Amino acid sequence: MYPVLYETGFASQPTATDRNDGMKLRDLYITAAVRCAPPDNKPLPQELAACSTFLDREMAGLADVKVVVALGKIGFDAYLNYLKRRGLLAGKKEYVFKHGARYYMLDGKVLLASYHPSNQNTQTGKLTRKMFVEIFQEAARIADREVEAPLVPARSPVPR
Repeated sequence: MYPVLYETGFASQPTATDRNDGMKLRDLYITAAVRCAPPDNKPLPQELAACSTFLDREMAGLADVKVVVALGKIGFDAYLNYLKRRGLLAGKKEYVFKHGARYYMLDGKVLLASYHPSNQNTQTGKLTRKMFVEIFQEAARIADREVEAPLVPARSPVPR
């Protein structure tokens, strides 16, 4: 993930080795829907609910957010549930998770969906580096950030 964040201008370096390695994130905040590592990395609904207060508190402190990139269906649903708890979303059924989905939310934010950058997704090709870079380039555009030219040339433009 960090090489892509570096390539798209959100991170100061392409790798993170420890908390004191000098990594600086720019206009980016990373959080998780769950604070534990459940068996098979598949949190139960009650585990997600138990961790929701952490997400609520963190999101409340991010007043200037323009775009939310949800990594995976769990992150996507966690953000929608956060909006429901805040009274900013009546229901979730019109929000379908798929890679590259973009939703304009009632609070003015844009929700972008991406497959999670897990080994399961990246090693099988479900999520390619190009797909992941494009999500964060789109996030930078939405956030009105200047996107630097990618370090790796794109093979073909993506129709918009």
